Amino acid sequence: MSEMQDYKSRVSDPASRKFETFSYLPAMTTEQIRKQVEYIVKKGWNPAIEHTEPEHLMDNYWYMWKLPMFGETNVDAVIKEAEACHKANPNNHIRLLAYDNFKQSQGTNMVIFRGKTV
Repeated sequence: MSEMQDYKSRVSDPASRKFETFSYLPAMTTEQIRKQVEYIVKKGWNPAIEHTEPEHLMDNYWYMWKLPMFGETNVDAVIKEAEACHKANPNNHIRLLAYDNFKQSQGTNMVIFRGKTV
């Protein structure tokens, strides 16, 4: 078995903090974000956008950007809303999540734009 890697994520060092799905990987490209949105739409999940300041990323509460996009099937519309949230809140972390109506839970949740860390 290979050795496990320690990601030196510490509460005392905001720049080191890891969070959400994919946060241990490099930031997603525009094409990778599009593929995630396509997956969400294909699954029939309802996309939503949330954001928060980097110093509050470990809090349970993130600000909702508008309402969830219930029934949205247009990938470009979802991406446009995510980009609008990022433009309005350039220093915040922006996350894409999707609600699964059948399981009555989140189907996915990932940060797609990372805010500036202290």
